Amino acid sequence: MSLDTVTFVDLVKYAGTWYEIARLPNRFQRKCARNTTAEYRVRADGKIAVINRCMTDSGRWIEARGVARVVDATTNAKLKVSFVRLLGFQLFWGDYWIIGLADDYSWAVVGVPGRKYGWILSREPHLDRKIFRELHALLQQRGYDPRQFERTPQVWPS
Repeated sequence: MSLDTVTFVDLVKYAGTWYEIARLPNRFQRKCARNTTAEYRVRADGKIAVINRCMTDSGRWIEARGVARVVDATTNAKLKVSFVRLLGFQLFWGDYWIIGLADDYSWAVVGVPGRKYGWILSREPHLDRKIFRELHALLQQRGYDPRQFERTPQVWPS
């Protein structure tokens, strides 16, 4: 089953900070206990600078810096991302497909063709329950099992 993406992503509007609302458990985020964010910035060369941050159980911040590149310029919805740099080269590119996106860019759903990874993102640390349920339906339509997604605690000081 192929994975459908959104028809178009304005990368300038997509840039900025996103809060992780839920994710499929994965090995590279196993130490992330709460306050997980992703920050995207469009670079002059058209690539996207990526900074992922999260807090561990002990209260320590973890940060991963990477770069993304568009692989489908017609939609900008299919990207590849790498967090491994060696001798000036980015290595180990992984898929990052935008499979759901609010018209106002207030939330996004990201997946990969094999459905091994998936994220629900929001511009705010919390997402309205009604929207969250709608995104579960969207995930199901895209071939994911939304019950496998784990909520990400967002516990920010007031």
